[in-house]
Amino acid sequence: MNVLILSVGTRNKIVQYFKKALGDSGKIIATDMSDLAPAVYEADKFYKVPKISADGYIDIIFEICKKENINCVLSLIDPELSLLAKHKEAFSDIGVTVVGSSYELCERALDKMEMFNWLTQNGFPCAKSYTDKELFYKDVENGNITYPVFVKPVCGSASIAISKVYDKETLELLFAHNDNLMIQEFLNGQEIGADVYIDMLSGEVVSVFTKKKLVMRAGETDKAVSFKDEKLFTLIEDFVNRSGWRGQIDIDIFDVDGKYYISEVNPRFGGGYPHAYECGCDHMTMILNNINGHVNIKNIGQYEDGIYMMKYNDICIKKSLNM
Repeated sequence: MNVLILSVGTRNKIVQYFKKALGDSGKIIATDMSDLAPAVYEADKFYKVPKISADGYIDIIFEICKKENINCVLSLIDPELSLLAKHKEAFSDIGVTVVGSSYELCERALDKMEMFNWLTQNGFPCAKSYTDKELFYKDVENGNITYPVFVKPVCGSASIAISKVYDKETLELLFAHNDNLMIQEFLNGQEIGADVYIDMLSGEVVSVFTKKKLVMRAGETDKAVSFKDEKLFTLIEDFVNRSGWRGQIDIDIFDVDGKYYISEVNPRFGGGYPHAYECGCDHMTMILNNINGHVNIKNIGQYEDGIYMMKYNDICIKKSLNM
């Protein structure tokens, strides 16, 4: 079996874990738009590709799949998830399974207002969100929301261009100089990350790992500690089952005075996933099981709580960039 991982960047651990899961039964092929992406050198073979927005990009991916006899493909960046989902049938026609959720769900995950609307319509607690400034100001006057709030792009990832705003003047300034912004309630509580695998054959949630985020860096979890709460596991299962997610997803949740609020979903491996793996939640093997036609056994919460993860920097040294 051969696995194609797109846009690997600095996600060395993800490539390493897939190689370990495969063993001698196949190869890991990686792509990135830069040959200075260190994770590509963990793979068995690397292709340098254009930006995902470039004309003909998807055709290049198809050609790699055919040339390398790829069995499944996944991406590690948000904007590419919808692209893969959109071409799911075309991949299937050449014998390649796209590891991920539907196009509709990938788009919902990118659009924070669409996610907010879905959550509220389905009764899940979440942060109040607005694209209409006047409606926000009215709610401030009525005491329904208070400063500070977050101002962020409606469609964005990696915590890029997010501002914590304490007054109307700053909010007006941001809206005057940027398009497609939203206002989101500041949830003053413990941020939680959930690494979840939904079996691609049965559609059942088979693995959940939750961690309290202690330190964040560049939008990713830098330090965290594992914990377990059956109430949270139940909420996650309910949310996933009613949404229809498939494969690997990463959910951001807030605990505010004992009440859980769902924030965002990344339908891919999150930056803090290595914490889950090292605690025994091997989602790579689960993916390979599905590709081989096997349904995974439900294994929710089978890890120790109180296990800390602390990221640190490493380096990749190469005399030549040719693989």
